[in-house]
Amino acid sequence: MRHVSALVSVILLIYTIAFMGDATLILLIWVDPCLHTSVYFLLIQLSLIDLAFISSTVPIMAVSFFSGKRKISLVGCWAEIFFTLALGIAECLLLTLMAFDRYVAICHPLKYPTILSHQFSQKMVLGSWVGGALASLVHTACTMPFPLCGPRGLHHFCEVKAILKLTCEDISAYEKGVLVTGIIVVFVPVSFILTSCTLIFLVVLQMGSPEGRNQALVTCSSHLTVVTFCYGPAMSIYMRPGSSNTPIWNQALFLFDTILTRMLNPLVYSLRNKEVLGALRKVLGGCSISKVAPCLTA
Repeated sequence: MRHVSALVSVILLIYTIAFMGDATLILLIWVDPCLHTSVYFLLIQLSLIDLAFISSTVPIMAVSFFSGKRKISLVGCWAEIFFTLALGIAECLLLTLMAFDRYVAICHPLKYPTILSHQFSQKMVLGSWVGGALASLVHTACTMPFPLCGPRGLHHFCEVKAILKLTCEDISAYEKGVLVTGIIVVFVPVSFILTSCTLIFLVVLQMGSPEGRNQALVTCSSHLTVVTFCYGPAMSIYMRPGSSNTPIWNQALFLFDTILTRMLNPLVYSLRNKEVLGALRKVLGGCSISKVAPCLTA
């Protein structure tokens, strides 16, 4: 009992850090006119997804634990599954769009304002949110009819693999469908991201400016780090052969993806970003951002 209480306390601490990190990042981008560009607009959306993702699971888990009512209705469980899948898929799509943004910014800088206009960025973001919601709706609707039998006990979170472990029917056909969906949602975006980063590295190697080269490398490495955090656990849970037979391991990976990844994302994008750190110094220094020197462009 004590170790469970300690685990929940640690999770709540991580949740608080993640929430403050994402909220601070959103605030800094919102108040600094120099950060009102396409890449930071996409970064705001990533922070919003992270906030919604972690808030859809951790508070419910904490309330259930501390109230002593460690139960959740089947409808509530499916609702949690829908939101986590929708937000997870939306984040995968958004990370792909962010890779495209960086590719255009570094490889075709003169065309960047034209290609990545504010209207186009809004359409990209809308597409990621809608795409995630539709994919999750189809996925959830296909799995809900499976009847459940036996003890209905789960570890920590409502996660689709854990739920299907309780079903009375053969789900091999459904698991094949999950594999196909995973290829579309995971492998295709990852391939696009890796291709974009490879093209960026080739351009970076030809840069004459060491500062520009370093900035481009930092940007790509930060993005690849977040992509690894996001896609790694998802690929292991939904695309690893025999993953349905390791529910405890799946729950641990889901816990990492839900909690730790959301805490690390704002840290990765802020601690290695000179513009964000500069905005933070302005705020902490009590300086009015609107009255500082004009923004510098590459």
